[in-house]
Amino acid sequence: MSLLPVDEALTRILARVPPVRAELVPLAKASGRVLAAPLVADHNQPPFDASAMDGYAVRAADIVDEHRLEIVGVSQAGAGYDGTIGRGQCVRIFTGAPVPPGADAVIMQEEATVEGNLVRFSDRPKPGRSIRPIGNDFAAGQALLPAGTLMTPFGLALAAAANRAQLSVAERPAVAVLATGDELVEPGTPLSSGQIVASNSYGLVPLLSPYAREVTDHGIVPDDRAALAERLDAIFAAEPDVLVTTGGASVGDHDIVQEILKSLGVEVDFWRINMRPGKPLMFGTHGRTLVFGLPGNPVSAMVTATVFIKPALRQWLGYAHPRGATLRLPLAAPTPPNSGRRHFMRAQLVVTEGTSAALPILETDSGHTSSLAQADLLIVQPENDPGQVTGTIVEALPLDGF
Repeated sequence: MSLLPVDEALTRILARVPPVRAELVPLAKASGRVLAAPLVADHNQPPFDASAMDGYAVRAADIVDEHRLEIVGVSQAGAGYDGTIGRGQCVRIFTGAPVPPGADAVIMQEEATVEGNLVRFSDRPKPGRSIRPIGNDFAAGQALLPAGTLMTPFGLALAAAANRAQLSVAERPAVAVLATGDELVEPGTPLSSGQIVASNSYGLVPLLSPYAREVTDHGIVPDDRAALAERLDAIFAAEPDVLVTTGGASVGDHDIVQEILKSLGVEVDFWRINMRPGKPLMFGTHGRTLVFGLPGNPVSAMVTATVFIKPALRQWLGYAHPRGATLRLPLAAPTPPNSGRRHFMRAQLVVTEGTSAALPILETDSGHTSSLAQADLLIVQPENDPGQVTGTIVEALPLDGF
């Protein structure tokens, strides 16, 4: 069986992701959620002409030689001046307060000299100076944020300013994670001969959690057909939206995960990808559940989850760009020639003479977790790339953030 190109594999995965399902959540609970509908303003902001500073609201035409204006009142936030400014009059005003009718400029208090209830100014303003006009920030009916926007603290502040108590956001999927292998033991367990500490789930759960309603870790199951079938059957009975297994998805004598998944009704779409690390990646469906069978080697598991599962979850949530950010960076050191498989090369983000660059990590072992932990990026090295010299601009995937 030929190896499936990375781009085709990702396209086939994304084609199986269901359309966004929306739910309403309180604004205070919307941090980190993705808008399922545009955020539209319900009112003008500011809802009135507002002062941009502390000072005096005046008629610009009144500021002439030898002027002295009468201070007839005060306008402050939440308690504006009720009257209209006439010729030769002004109002003491504070930042955010309504500009009274008749006034067309605000002069800052540092330019004012007060003599009793009269004031004169050292500067001549033009109409509109230091006034935030009605709707200056946004207008009623204006689309402020599109669907597919991740709600950050800044977006939440905007939604609050737009007077939205609830937001329509994408429902998040439930994800199940299962590790397989006779050799695996939980962290903290004294190691016997031939045993390895299980690490995949401890990386995958936090990697996928930002995109999920819940990520349930179903522990470790040995390479025993009956035990594996029983555990997987119980997981499918709970109907998770996504199942992620690690280990045993190839077709060796001890790689039984794919066999058991098929026996339980999983329709396998593909299981070998033209990439490194991570060639033996399996993808299929069980009813409405998306099923990913990741390699057991920890670097392969984390890289394939980054390249394939994260974009699938982002599309599930309706992100405007489900495949995520791609950086274009110069190389801080040369890259070696590549094989016929696309290489997701570990790299560090470094700053050289004020410029960000990608420093390749030349370790390629798919079980070498320490090099992956040192990485900030994955350089996407094309198939059969002859290797590139320092300074060459390359494509890279960031390993943190959304």
